[in-house]
Amino acid sequence: MFEYVGALHIHSVYSDGSGEVKQIAEYASETGLDFIILTDHNTLRALHEGFEGWYGNTLLLVGCEINDKENKNHYLAFGIDEAFSTRLPAKKYVKSVKDAGGIGFLAHPHEKRSSMKEHPAYPWTEWNTEDFTGIEIWNHMSEWMEGLTEQNKYNYFLHPLKSISAPNEDTLRVWDKLNLKRKVVGIGGIDAHAHKINVLGFVEMEVFPYKVLFKSIRTHILVESQFRVSAESHEIDSVKKQVNNALKEGKCFVSNSYHGDAKGFSFYADCGAQTYQMGDSVSLNGKVNLHVVVPAEGAQIKLLRNGELVSSVEGSFLNFTAEAKGAYRAEVYLNQNAWIFSNHIRIGL
Repeated sequence: MFEYVGALHIHSVYSDGSGEVKQIAEYASETGLDFIILTDHNTLRALHEGFEGWYGNTLLLVGCEINDKENKNHYLAFGIDEAFSTRLPAKKYVKSVKDAGGIGFLAHPHEKRSSMKEHPAYPWTEWNTEDFTGIEIWNHMSEWMEGLTEQNKYNYFLHPLKSISAPNEDTLRVWDKLNLKRKVVGIGGIDAHAHKINVLGFVEMEVFPYKVLFKSIRTHILVESQFRVSAESHEIDSVKKQVNNALKEGKCFVSNSYHGDAKGFSFYADCGAQTYQMGDSVSLNGKVNLHVVVPAEGAQIKLLRNGELVSSVEGSFLNFTAEAKGAYRAEVYLNQNAWIFSNHIRIGL
């Protein structure tokens, strides 16, 4: 399979970001990303104005971030042509995205930030639905703001990449539990806005530039055919379908690229002559062998079943024979830093 690296959850001037769409895409191309997905709040204006397409070797796709009338239950929707009203309850717009042929992910579902009154937490509260595709398991800006204090604020503003340590534990716990019942895909998001603030009343400073956050949380996808870089609309639609299908099926993993390039990571299973990738379900008939391959020496590889550790090694490989049904996933730490989080392979479920 072919691996492509992208950044998700990005805002432009069409909602509450500071960057023009074309400028954001050019930053992504300069950073070496294969694709990005723009998610302005409750609008697909960038899509309707024709910004979807290739910028250098980077494909810009357009989704949106939907919320309810209380500005809660933020939902990242991809693969839709029209945004939905904020007057709808969350359960309704989640279903509407699915009915429209799109996919959707709960954004920063367990956010608890309280460091800035003007930027309160926006948690997910409507759990009485099964129509969502997955969950944003790692959100750069949410984690940054949750860790912000009066004592560390200068260091946090000066070093935004160093301040990110790991996905929200509550989110990981819920994600593992949900996968016991059905496939729920995990993605990572940067939640980029590139806000501009006045310092000392006369100097304008851009906080967390897009180009900086593009070096943070990334979502890697696996597809069966190479991307074709072309301005032709049918070629763009073809690659867009590949991206959305990989996200829908869970053929993806999340990394913090600040700690290292995660390209080349793999988590797969074999049973007899059949090979299974992340997002797949496997019958527990005979031996199911799980394999983790890491593109770095000396990494700590952890294999979890239903959220509980079942195996751990230091090195570049982990092999494990699954004898019990469950939802298995891998975590990788590099120099004790959280680095890679795979999607699940569901065995016997």
